[in-house]
Amino acid sequence: MIWATLGGVTIGLALLIRHGIQWWPGLKALQDAPLQHAGRLLPFLAAWCYGALAILTVGGLIGWFADTTLWITNWLGDAALVWGVGGNAGVSSRGTSYLPLTQTGGAIVLLMTVALVAAIKKSARGQDLKAGAWCGICLGTSAGIAGFAAVPLAQAANSIGATVYGAIA
Repeated sequence: MIWATLGGVTIGLALLIRHGIQWWPGLKALQDAPLQHAGRLLPFLAAWCYGALAILTVGGLIGWFADTTLWITNWLGDAALVWGVGGNAGVSSRGTSYLPLTQTGGAIVLLMTVALVAAIKKSARGQDLKAGAWCGICLGTSAGIAGFAAVPLAQAANSIGATVYGAIA
């Protein structure tokens, strides 16, 4: 598993801020139709949850893709910090332990991958889904609040997997 660096987390937060600004309908519109506007956040949030789970996978094509995405994002973010603002790069999630996915939890992530790929191809919100998954990959192993959100997500995937596959066996 690759850990998020300060640059990777910075890009993840930048994706989150960008999406929040694009989503923001204004206070008056949000007060008039809160459910309609909150519903526009669901594709991004669902994809964020997927990205956080994908980075917790330990192997296979999904794990490789998530690790490669995080590695590239870490490099780009660290380069932006060092050359863009004269800062320093470093690992931001060192020493943090994460709940691994069980075999059935991994199967749930595989099913979520199929659903996400189909939704990206079919949905008008494909860009929100891609940005959400990328953001989740960047922040899923961070040492902050977003990284700690990965633990309940992993527990949920493991529990759902045990329930679904326990009923089949």
